[in-house]
Amino acid sequence: MPEEQAAFSALQSLAQKSWASAQQLPAQIDTTPQWSGVGFSLMGIQFVVPMGEIAEMLEVPGFTRLPGVQPWVKGVANVRGRLLPVFDLAEFFGGHLTGNKKQQRILVLDASSIYSGLWVDRVYGMQHFSVDTKIQSIPDDVPGVLRPFIAGGYQATDKPWFVFNPKALIDDARFLDAALN
Repeated sequence: MPEEQAAFSALQSLAQKSWASAQQLPAQIDTTPQWSGVGFSLMGIQFVVPMGEIAEMLEVPGFTRLPGVQPWVKGVANVRGRLLPVFDLAEFFGGHLTGNKKQQRILVLDASSIYSGLWVDRVYGMQHFSVDTKIQSIPDDVPGVLRPFIAGGYQATDKPWFVFNPKALIDDARFLDAALN
């Protein structure tokens, strides 16, 4: 029995030393749920597109112009062997691209059998917002032509970011009818 007692005491001593030298777990911090999207600017307004609704972001590729289409249809580009229609999103909304040409990008939509590239002023990459900063209403200074395509937004420290709804764009009859009338 004394051997068993000694072994047990040795194990207890080892356990106490382990507990004494163990690092504490990180403090439990209450975190606020986050909403994430891909940020971009268009016509001086900052937008985010929900994750998963943009297939990729590209530098503006070379494209071939198409005859008999609306002026906001810039043409078609060959992207890895697939033809990508390129649309000037600002011109579709009655504006014009304002960003530096080196910063302009194409956001590629690939959903609901619609494969298209939306030409925007600038892409900011991933943006994360606390759900507590959700905007309840769209400010009056947002142009009316954009309102049907905004699905809420989030307030950042400097200005709001509006959630752009690509499905509303795809469902818009004007967008689908790109031919000149």
